[in-house]
Amino acid sequence: MAQRVGRYSVYIRPAIYCIDLAIIVLLAKLCLVMNENFLLFSMYIIATWVFSATKSGFYEVYRYTRPTRIVSLILLQLAIFALLVFAFYGFFQDVNTSPRSIIFYVLYVFLGVSIVKFGVFYLLKTYRTVLGGNHRNVVILGWNNQAEELKNFFLENKAYGYTVKSTFDINNPKVSLDNIFRYVLENNIDEVYCSVEQFSNEELREISEFTDNNLKILKFIPDSREIFTKKLEYQYLGITPILSLRTIPIDTPLNQFIKRAFDIILSVIVLVGVLSWLTPILAILIKLDSKGTVFFKQKRNGLDYHEFYCYKFRSMRPNEKADLEQVSKNDERITRVGQFLRKTSMDELPQFINVLKGDMSVVGPRPHMVSHTHMYAERIDKFMVRHFIKPGITGLAQVSGYRGEVETDEDIVNRVKFDIFYVENWSLFLDIKIVFTTIYKAIVGDEKAY
Repeated sequence: MAQRVGRYSVYIRPAIYCIDLAIIVLLAKLCLVMNENFLLFSMYIIATWVFSATKSGFYEVYRYTRPTRIVSLILLQLAIFALLVFAFYGFFQDVNTSPRSIIFYVLYVFLGVSIVKFGVFYLLKTYRTVLGGNHRNVVILGWNNQAEELKNFFLENKAYGYTVKSTFDINNPKVSLDNIFRYVLENNIDEVYCSVEQFSNEELREISEFTDNNLKILKFIPDSREIFTKKLEYQYLGITPILSLRTIPIDTPLNQFIKRAFDIILSVIVLVGVLSWLTPILAILIKLDSKGTVFFKQKRNGLDYHEFYCYKFRSMRPNEKADLEQVSKNDERITRVGQFLRKTSMDELPQFINVLKGDMSVVGPRPHMVSHTHMYAERIDKFMVRHFIKPGITGLAQVSGYRGEVETDEDIVNRVKFDIFYVENWSLFLDIKIVFTTIYKAIVGDEKAY
């Protein structure tokens, strides 16, 4: 039986708790006017902060947590905090504090808590990268493509603080579980990463028992069949454990409201602030350049595979193949004005009408022509997962280099991988990041925009 050592990081979270609560109480004393109710307010706000932070997972931040996730947690927690503060003053109406003071108090708390949270997060990253502290020794059991990718990730991302001490190829006759266990104990290994497909059920049971009995963290690398590569949700039905293969964050009512509000606000801004004056100008240019309509509409598949008409500024001459063949580089069907529209992605702007109607979202998997959707659905594994959410004007795959023409199956396969990642890891700040990246690429140009 081994003891767990070197885990000073367990004190970090309680310390941050105390710092946040100190900020909340101290700023209440400085910003809010209350004498006899100050103690009551302090007890109330501390209790409700701890409760809401526990429920929202506000302090569930790890070395591998993304900054966008931290921002989302801060905004959610501070929104709850603001409601709690105003609820207190709504109940104690005799408290002589102006609404302006309450708003500034909430904003100061927001600023203070954000500084602490990001300060600690990046301070630890710097500590791991520069000084090599706060690191964890890991070993990888089993050797395949996934194990190699994990090792390379640890080596290339020093800020996460993982040191790969050794890898074990179980197919090597000189390697046995006893040798591995001895090495783990003698080299103060903290975490064991085990490739599931390399071991039998009995061997996995032995590894699990060893790590449990010796206070080592065991994590599994999914098998090559990718059955368990998803963001699984673990639930109990009675006493029976159930794994849900895929969780979709946008399915929750709150997230649906947030995403729809973001879509409507951005759509109104673009339609009123940009298209109201840009559309007449582009209409004249399009009509002067070639015969045909100003707008082009085409059936696409959206949420739950339902069909809808997707709108664009017309960038091609009217042709019979528009609904069958995707645009290729130096396509003769594209007009001179159309080349400019497609290069700057301005031809997509009318799709904000689709967003306002509810057929599309600002960010999501890009919809394909109906004929291509049917084709890819039959050929590409997991292609239909993209239709769990609304399609988007732009998407994670598009800003990651997989927009435009599908030249090989690898293009559509990678597009699907990014789309599935987006479906399973949606956040408002991921949407905002994608929007800004899209604008940047539209300004500097994208080699696949044609």
